[in-house]
Amino acid sequence: MKKIEDYVRTIPDFPEPGVMFRDITTILQDADGFHLAIDELNKLIEGLDFDAIVGAESRGFILGAPLAYEQHKPFILIRKKGKLPFETVSQEYELEYGTATIEMHKDAIVPGQKVVIVDDLIATGGTLEASAKLVETLGGEVVKIICLMELAGLKGRDKLTKYDVESVITYDGK
Repeated sequence: MKKIEDYVRTIPDFPEPGVMFRDITTILQDADGFHLAIDELNKLIEGLDFDAIVGAESRGFILGAPLAYEQHKPFILIRKKGKLPFETVSQEYELEYGTATIEMHKDAIVPGQKVVIVDDLIATGGTLEASAKLVETLGGEVVKIICLMELAGLKGRDKLTKYDVESVITYDGK
């Protein structure tokens, strides 16, 4: 039986020399790989008391929506600035070169609601930290953050120390 790592394609020196890019498209384009990825993420929240799943554009949608379906929980979107049609709250965060802003509808989280944040990757932790701040701004409680992969060498967990964080696969490098 294959492990989720067996479905990940590694591309050396992308986007720059020395970087080992971990490509999840090879997981998604294989029915067994995609099924295994959702099953493995589902195991990380088994028995957890929570009310909703939150995922950030775009790979958080791909992984979070099937998890929300499996758990019979609502799925809440976090989008890039300017993409949501209703009143929003926003959170700016640091990128390697510059900043970005993500948003959530003001009515997406009910105060006191317990949420799980899902994404494909923990890299520098910026997107996940900003996502958690959005949830908290609206009065929600982040009870867990789960990801398919983690690049431990980028130390993204350092920004997420106040949260329960788990990933299915951890790579030591960047």
